[in-house]
Amino acid sequence: MKHYLQQLFFLTVLLCMGGAARSQEQPSLRDRADELYRKYEYANAAKLYAKLVDTRKPRLHDLERLADSYWRMNDYESAENWYARVVQQQGASAGNLLMYGQVLKVNGKYAEAKRQLEAYAARTGDPSSVALQIAGCDSALRWLATPTLHRLRNEAAVNTANSEFSVFPSDGEVYYAGEPASASMAATYGWTGNAFLRIYTAPLSAAGTLGDPSLASAEINDGKYHAGPVAAEKDGNTLYVTRTHAGKDVALQKEAGNRYRTNTLELYIYRKMDGAWVAEPFAYNDVEAYSVGHATLSPDGSVLYFVSDRPGGQGGTDIWYSERQADGSWGVPVNAGSVINTAADELFPNIAPDGTLYYSTDGLAGMGGLDVFSTNGGKGQWDAPENLRYPVNSAADDFAYLIYEEDGAGYRGFLSSDRRGGKGGDDIYSFAYEKPKIVIILKGTTSDKATGERLPATAVTLFDGVREIVAKKASNDMGTFEFVLDRNKDYTVLGQKEGYHADSAKVSTMGITKSDTLEVALLLEPVFQVGQTFELKNIYYDFDKHNIRPDAAVILDELVRTLRDNPTLKIELSSHTDSRGSNAYNEALSQRRAQSAVDYLVSRGIARERMVAKGYGETRLVNRCADGVPCSRAEHQANRRTEVTVLAY
Repeated sequence: MKHYLQQLFFLTVLLCMGGAARSQEQPSLRDRADELYRKYEYANAAKLYAKLVDTRKPRLHDLERLADSYWRMNDYESAENWYARVVQQQGASAGNLLMYGQVLKVNGKYAEAKRQLEAYAARTGDPSSVALQIAGCDSALRWLATPTLHRLRNEAAVNTANSEFSVFPSDGEVYYAGEPASASMAATYGWTGNAFLRIYTAPLSAAGTLGDPSLASAEINDGKYHAGPVAAEKDGNTLYVTRTHAGKDVALQKEAGNRYRTNTLELYIYRKMDGAWVAEPFAYNDVEAYSVGHATLSPDGSVLYFVSDRPGGQGGTDIWYSERQADGSWGVPVNAGSVINTAADELFPNIAPDGTLYYSTDGLAGMGGLDVFSTNGGKGQWDAPENLRYPVNSAADDFAYLIYEEDGAGYRGFLSSDRRGGKGGDDIYSFAYEKPKIVIILKGTTSDKATGERLPATAVTLFDGVREIVAKKASNDMGTFEFVLDRNKDYTVLGQKEGYHADSAKVSTMGITKSDTLEVALLLEPVFQVGQTFELKNIYYDFDKHNIRPDAAVILDELVRTLRDNPTLKIELSSHTDSRGSNAYNEALSQRRAQSAVDYLVSRGIARERMVAKGYGETRLVNRCADGVPCSRAEHQANRRTEVTVLAY
């Protein structure tokens, strides 16, 4: 989300062709890719760069641009795959180590990220430049091991495959910003390929969940480009809306012979008069010089806090404030000070009912991307900010944290995040914070499957039912670990250690009504001996087809990770059929299927020369079901399989 927020805060880009017409020569594939990249159309540029790098000796320039495109599109898994290739290339700069470390951190691989960041520091001789990120890696490992009592819920009624974020409750409903389905609006944003942001409303239930959404009034969705987020005064009759300036009086930015208009953000105040919303620009907008947006009010409504990159700040975007004057207008903005503002970006401030300020920043030690922090104080005087830790913060971008209801038992609110397990880009999460009434403990062991010996320092991750990380820690010197579980939940616990196949187990607390202790044993098998063959389970193809189905892609993505994390590993990927059909037909079909699988792995960042696609047809049956032998459907299915054989390691 951080890159999207930075685009949202600074860049809505329109290409304006300037000067003399370019040569009429047909641009090459690389020229077209570079042009799209310069226009910030990263989704389209990535498609072309992917074609350019599918060669035995790809250009470093193309690999770097492809990796960076995925980074800017917030596709961090793909960015990791490609940066893993980039840093292995001859001539790769130290900056690529830094980017790889940042990507690994966003993907929750803190130990690996720390190694890349330390390599960057050693190569550049500048450890101070990454000291904050390395400290964040160390902190994240501790926070993942001891999560807070926040319980998050993805608000599926409003979240889509696009982005939704920044909830603000008002009078029994909420406002939030979201990307409409592209088909519903002709204009799209080249950076993400999605439609421009619009403001939505959704009903807020007594249980704190959101109902079906609808577009807010056209009067507050009248911006030409992005509209949202929103804050409201207590009576609901005054809204503070962030929107992209769409005028012509913004300086043009020249790049590579073309002119690109960069539109800044501005804050608009909407007041309801005679049943209609009347817009008025915030008095301190200055679109020629800086952006203003992301407003929030103090509990008594006397102070307006907002975010801006106006002159006089600490660097990047800072939190500023204006005081309400006697005539109802807002006073000259004042910087909220260096205690909460950093040289990086501060975004999405919100004030809780008790006056606590919550905001997101990437300028303090955190888990990755934007982290949520809290602080007490007011105006320009604040206590040292504290990280809200996991699970409020994650390896991704976490922001727009808002508490709207609290009592002696706890509190409720909303959070936005592009963390794994969501429905789309940025998702809206509701949360509750309360102490559990019963305690359920999971105790486990990690062992070598071949010898039975305990394996200390095994990375153990606890996932919930939608594969979102609940907690993560290393097994201790005795090869044991322990987690606290919630009631009525399904979990997966995964053990991983270098040199071993991962092992996982299912755990459920469904129906448990009193405090209890559950136990699990993880058995990890040594891996990667030349000649070793293992089957990729649950790789299915449609009848007589060779295209990769979405369910098969999920399994192949696991193989992508294995190949990415073991750069010396080379494999044969083979496909097998059952005996039905002619030998020639089955061999050709299996070859196409194996080739499709290899092509998919290449598209995900694995060098083609590390893989061999081989279709064996029906020549390597695993049971008696040869031609003419009557067999059950299950017996034939056993022969239809995809296998991986280790060629070199």
